[in-house]
Amino acid sequence: MKKRGEELKGILMTEAEGVIDELLSWYEETEAPNFSQIEEKVLALRERLSQRMAAEVVKGQAARQPVPGPLCQGCGQEMASKGRHKKTIVSWVGEVELERSYHYCAKCRRGLFPPG
Repeated sequence: MKKRGEELKGILMTEAEGVIDELLSWYEETEAPNFSQIEEKVLALRERLSQRMAAEVVKGQAARQPVPGPLCQGCGQEMASKGRHKKTIVSWVGEVELERSYHYCAKCRRGLFPPG
């Protein structure tokens, strides 16, 4: 596995261990939880872990992008970098906060927050 992959695995394993520890702590503290309570807790923890996993993978993907800016879909010129910006997106795994490069075409007045 590449070094980046090993680093990502370490980050995600730490997050997963934290979620498992939280579940076990809740389990020890909650007297005789019913199935609905168990399901609610597990789903909440799963959502948080899924969001963290998605954010970390996207973050790693942004580090791999080439140095030149993307081409504007309107005029075909290279878009200028406007630095890194945070954006919260709603995905299948819930809300995920991302920090990525933002690009802008002054001619067409279009912005782009890659990869999509």
